Amino acid sequence: MGRPIRVLVIDDSALVRKLLSELLAAAPDIDVVGTAQDPYVARERIKALDPDVLTLDVEMPRMDGLTFLRNLMRLHPMPVVMVSSLTERGAEVTLQALELGAVDFVCKPALDLSGRLQDYADELIAKIRVAARVHVRARPRTLSTGVVAPPPPSRPRHYRTTDRIIAIGASTGGTEAIHQVLMRLPPDAPGVAIVQHIPPGFSAAFAERMNRQTGLVVKEAAEGDRMMPGHVYIAPGDRHLQLARDGARYVCRINDQSPVNLHRPSVDVLFDSVARAAGTNACAALLTGMGADGAAGLKRLHELGVYTVAQDEASSVVWGMPGEAVKRGAASAVLPLPSIADALLKAARGRAPGGRSH
Repeated sequence: MGRPIRVLVIDDSALVRKLLSELLAAAPDIDVVGTAQDPYVARERIKALDPDVLTLDVEMPRMDGLTFLRNLMRLHPMPVVMVSSLTERGAEVTLQALELGAVDFVCKPALDLSGRLQDYADELIAKIRVAARVHVRARPRTLSTGVVAPPPPSRPRHYRTTDRIIAIGASTGGTEAIHQVLMRLPPDAPGVAIVQHIPPGFSAAFAERMNRQTGLVVKEAAEGDRMMPGHVYIAPGDRHLQLARDGARYVCRINDQSPVNLHRPSVDVLFDSVARAAGTNACAALLTGMGADGAAGLKRLHELGVYTVAQDEASSVVWGMPGEAVKRGAASAVLPLPSIADALLKAARGRAPGGRSH
């Protein structure tokens, strides 16, 4: 085994610092080199201890986590896993942190975890291991990453159904990748169904954020939602999202059946339902993420003749899910993130896009 992953735990709660340190110390390949109660102490400990990964509390005294993260990514970029409270404010700040360059997040450990403590430890350790392998690039002062879409105009409520479907799946690094794809879709794009691995409470905040920042109508999917052009439906945290036919219309179906590939929502569940309901009226993309969820579903879509895209390794935070899809021959094309929206749009409109085929 090589050098252990050196972790610095930053949290204003002594109890949380102790708990996170103990959970991480149980992993043989992780070394908690220190803790810090606020960003000022953290800054000195980063210089002295040279950690590989930080865990960072979202809200702290003296300097909030976002300000610290913004400065860190500009001056000394390194992998960060945010530790977030399960609140509306916590969700919003965490999503901002992911935009600023944090690799991933975990929720703050509840003191009554009891029997679920091992599950929490497993999630935390897995995310630290992934973060340690990520190459974090310096962030400029502004986060301009392309043309920012204007806010969606107020438009009359209409019920024109979508005849084409775009399906997207993502996990680690996915909130920002999805943002980049949606920003590049026009207001008359086909209806979009998305599964992003995200906890309850965060999916609604993510949908609201995308609704404000893109030219599309974005919402957390609800049972029976009719898919319409220019609308995006994001799976609720801890619920599966499926697509179904209702006459000539496509509708969202939400359920809490067992996790698939350890995930609920699962990308495979969405992709399989899209294969059944829409067939070649769909196109699909599998974006950055840890694991293999979505690779089998993308393969089934590809075998039906559906145009399928896997995000390329260079632009992915983690090339797990898209990499597995490429390995299985599930991708019609492997594309960098900035090219994916245009390729999906061309496919949905019946024009064959370019791209490296697999």
